[in-house]
Amino acid sequence: MNPPSDRMPAQPPESLTPAQREAAAELASGPRGAVFGPFVPLLRSPGLLSPLQKTGEYLRYRSALPPRLSEFAILVVARRWSQQYEWHIHEPIAERAGVPRGHIRAVAEGRRPDAMAPDEAAVHDFLQELQANRGVSDETYARVLEHFGERGVVDLCGLCGYYTLLAMVMNVARTPLPEGVAPPLAP
Repeated sequence: MNPPSDRMPAQPPESLTPAQREAAAELASGPRGAVFGPFVPLLRSPGLLSPLQKTGEYLRYRSALPPRLSEFAILVVARRWSQQYEWHIHEPIAERAGVPRGHIRAVAEGRRPDAMAPDEAAVHDFLQELQANRGVSDETYARVLEHFGERGVVDLCGLCGYYTLLAMVMNVARTPLPEGVAPPLAP
């Protein structure tokens, strides 16, 4: 069976509007270096893409959470949305950032990882609770607050919201994995 077709493939450069060209150039000049993945469909709305990618740049590279935990958070969100492309990109980044392989495997399988460090457990449980209940308990809030302060609580909400938005866009657009890459997540 063929995978569903990409609803919003890359647009030919000559078909881009001036606003789209400007947004693409801005994205390519930053740490990402190119328009790929979620930014391909997002380029259809350059007014959204431009400030959104700056938000993502902050959350990915300068948030209150260290890369090990922000990448772990991204995987938790990607699993929640079964977002193959997001997982494909961030799984190796998470592993390089120090997320234990067993944690990655557990999240991919939809399980709570065993033997998490207290900061990892706080991030995982906060995101699971937030996504399931649209809020968090006082106990869960207090654990994240203790580890990361109020800025960390807000940044963790930002990571969840930003990567949820990217997952929704890619799921709607049916953003494909790179040629020859098998889907890393089971349905």
